[in-house]
Amino acid sequence: MYRPIPYTKTKQKGVVLVVALIVLVAMTLAGLALMRSVDTSNIIAGNLAFHQSASYSGASGTEAAISWLQTNNTRTTLQASVTAQGYSAFRQDPGANQTWDAFWTAVLAAQASAPVVDAAGNTVTYAIQRMCNMAGSPTSPGIGCSRPFSAAVSSSSNSKQTSNIPLSVNNQIYYRITTRVAGPRNTVSFIQTIVAL
Repeated sequence: MYRPIPYTKTKQKGVVLVVALIVLVAMTLAGLALMRSVDTSNIIAGNLAFHQSASYSGASGTEAAISWLQTNNTRTTLQASVTAQGYSAFRQDPGANQTWDAFWTAVLAAQASAPVVDAAGNTVTYAIQRMCNMAGSPTSPGIGCSRPFSAAVSSSSNSKQTSNIPLSVNNQIYYRITTRVAGPRNTVSFIQTIVAL
């Protein structure tokens, strides 16, 4: 015979509701962290793009400086400083308590080439320094210009060795080109190149 089970009224404890609220709060915090991470990644990617653009613009400034050097390398123009073109006939280095960044900012502010603004909005300036102790003819005593190393390769007539070949690069002088690029979002990039002419 069938007997009905008596119905007893039990109280709801609300445990499922508490667990659901905790999970909801955890998911909200995870969503906020993900949004913040994506925003940070976008900012970093944008800054890298501006830095890369500044580096490309700096290469054009370096090319302009090399072109100016090659044009003026045949006369006595490079024996004296030409401040309007950002050229110094002698090497300058930072002082005792001066950082390289502060030094180059000061040098480029004082004797840089005329600033050029490119299509990306970057302002490009450069400074050229002849790697000599002082201005004047590089053949004069005491000028002390840095030059590429020159040596002769010596040998005998043995098949394992070569004959004497003197390297004729003594007439070249080193020039240091420092290009400063200031771009959007306070992007500042320095590019330094050493050339021998």
